Amino acid sequence: MAHSKKAIPWIIAGAVGVIGIFLWKPTVLVYGVQRAGLYASIALPMSLTSGILHIVNLAHGELLMVSAYITYTLALLLGLDPLLALIPTMLVMAIVGFILYELTIRKALKGPELNQLILTFGIGIALSQIITLIYTNQTRKLHLDYVSASMTIGETSFGIWDFTFVALSILMTIGIRMFLSRTKLGKAAVAVGQNPKGASIVGIDVQKTYAMVFTISVVLVGIAGSFFLTRQSLFPSVGSPFTMKSFSLIAMAGVGSISGVLYCSLALGIAEAIINGIPHMSGWSDIVFFLIIIITIAVRAKKTRKI
Repeated sequence: MAHSKKAIPWIIAGAVGVIGIFLWKPTVLVYGVQRAGLYASIALPMSLTSGILHIVNLAHGELLMVSAYITYTLALLLGLDPLLALIPTMLVMAIVGFILYELTIRKALKGPELNQLILTFGIGIALSQIITLIYTNQTRKLHLDYVSASMTIGETSFGIWDFTFVALSILMTIGIRMFLSRTKLGKAAVAVGQNPKGASIVGIDVQKTYAMVFTISVVLVGIAGSFFLTRQSLFPSVGSPFTMKSFSLIAMAGVGSISGVLYCSLALGIAEAIINGIPHMSGWSDIVFFLIIIITIAVRAKKTRKI
């Protein structure tokens, strides 16, 4: 009850802010929400991994990139729409995720955090180099008619395809929460994430649970990558910025907070859109993430010192 009362001023401030933005420039709100959907759909799988395995996967953006290239290849070779190529892409990413876990991640989980970071950073570089060798640095893009669909409300026109990322992020949030709360594997994952030794004592196979959760997170990244391809151009380093942005969102929301990632994505997406909406300020929008993460860490450090 106390938490609900504390949240009321923030809810009111948020509502007032949204109304103000809409009155100032409606497209800013639209593009902010769309951008938030993209960020959340990419960050949510990382949140699942960090919350259960307690590892920051610095190859996250490269896995997004790899899945987009797989979808691109299937679309060209088989003549499939990317949304149909999504299904075989999920299968391939499941295999990739399981192999990565068994060969690398599993061996690093009990090691120092620095070793984990170096390992996943190295995996990211390796994936990027492999894609470069296969596809070169040439930019590639699929031209899809439905991506350019738009809507006009009054005097305001905007693209509507990017709302698919909003829908995808909401479905991912609901799906992950239901998985963790209603399935046997999900409940085991929560137990393992909270207390691996205790979970092992009561008969839960910790390593199997870790492997399944990591594989699921990679599959979710694969889904995001297939949708990413419909809207974005591809090149080997396209996923790198999304690793840091996903990490920033998790730092803001709190490790393992699935719903928090969604809310923070909304706040940051709108913040970036506001800056882009100001003349001559568009180049500063990417700095918003890093300014907010610095502020978040500083505030949390201050609270920790008080405790």
